[in-house]
Amino acid sequence: MLVRTDPFRQFDRLAEQVFGTVARPAAMPMDAWRSGTEFVVEFDLPGVDPGSIDLDVERNVLTVRAERPASTGPDVELVAAERPRGVFSRQVILGDTLDNEKIAASYDAGVLRLTIPVAEKAKPRKISISTSAEDRQAITV
Repeated sequence: MLVRTDPFRQFDRLAEQVFGTVARPAAMPMDAWRSGTEFVVEFDLPGVDPGSIDLDVERNVLTVRAERPASTGPDVELVAAERPRGVFSRQVILGDTLDNEKIAASYDAGVLRLTIPVAEKAKPRKISISTSAEDRQAITV
């Protein structure tokens, strides 16, 4: 079987995945970590209006959508356009050990911060052991 490869086309596909395109900007950068009994997730969204941010949780999938509108108008002449514009979207799969009902979100200085508590059923707990003195018997030989 003859397979044709075009290294430049493959490079273009890789660049689109990393940097995005005009129609579909690149995914928003994210950091996530666990701090005690909660998970914290931060998304970089500089220049995004907080009113355009949309958070949805369906089953265990968290979807973040935000929009940075184009700064063009009838009397605006665009000289350089390096900052991505348009609708950004990112999905994160949340584990079963997180409490999806109690997610808290805040937006400050271009960073969207989500705090997700660990579910009670996933927290470590002590199990007590009961003993019964009546079950003890002497062993005779």
